[in-house]
Amino acid sequence: MGKKIIAKNKRAKFDYQLLELYEAGMSLVGTEVKSLRAGKVSIGEAHITIDKNGEVWANNIKIPEYEFGNQFNHEEARKRKLLLHEKEIAEIAHRAKAERLTIVPTIIYFKGSRVKLEIALVKGKKLHDKRSDQQKKDVERKLRKGDYQ
Repeated sequence: MGKKIIAKNKRAKFDYQLLELYEAGMSLVGTEVKSLRAGKVSIGEAHITIDKNGEVWANNIKIPEYEFGNQFNHEEARKRKLLLHEKEIAEIAHRAKAERLTIVPTIIYFKGSRVKLEIALVKGKKLHDKRSDQQKKDVERKLRKGDYQ
């Protein structure tokens, strides 16, 4: 059972410091899964919320309508329920509130025949943090090439 990555949120690593990762299942309808199998999804602007009933929701995940779908096709940007254990939800909600953290999706992928969403507790980076990370990447790239002096 390997992972088949559908989409990554590349901005998440650039804009945020990833503190902890969680794997969540997604509650989807049939035409959404067919669109995902075609590789059509956008999670760049998505965010995760936890409501007062203890349910986790993914907002702004854009899965376009299935092109061969009929009148029962899905809505493109609807809220989708995430499936996590109760203890995980309680832990995520507590840490997010206590440490003022944000919850963002990082990767959406197939694990076997099921769609999984990797979510992360994140802390926002400042501009100088982004610059120092970029400098480190540049130095590592030059060292690998052998151009660094």
